[in-house]
Amino acid sequence: MRQVIGLAIENVRSGRGGPFGALIVRDGVPVASGTNLVTASNDPTAHAEVVAIRNACAALGTFQLAGCEIFSSCEPCPMCLGAIYWARLSRVTFGCTHKDAAEAGFDDSLIYSQFKVPPGKRHIPMSGLMREEALACFREWERKPDRIAY
Repeated sequence: MRQVIGLAIENVRSGRGGPFGALIVRDGVPVASGTNLVTASNDPTAHAEVVAIRNACAALGTFQLAGCEIFSSCEPCPMCLGAIYWARLSRVTFGCTHKDAAEAGFDDSLIYSQFKVPPGKRHIPMSGLMREEALACFREWERKPDRIAY
């Protein structure tokens, strides 16, 4: 955790991004790290946890990180939490809470609240379109004999 906190502080001092760092470890050995690169890369998905997951997957040659744990300087936001579940990480350990992040200006409460709101009434209105036609994508996937399940 000290290493992760150091990554976050150095990221701020270097001007590369926000005060967030993450480290992925397997069997006690660091696999990959990441820092927040949102402003440096003009990529709103470049949160420390997502960057660390991308780096770990590249280093290990896999899209699943079962058996690995992630250490983060802050409780993961909704996007990062989703990425953590998709990557199948086995454990999450964090320093600051999402409330600490909100107090520092990184408030995700709107996003958390939107999960409970019907799509058409969300802050960013959402609606379905051409569902029957779009189901063809899943039908094609289901027919693919060499598909890789994830």
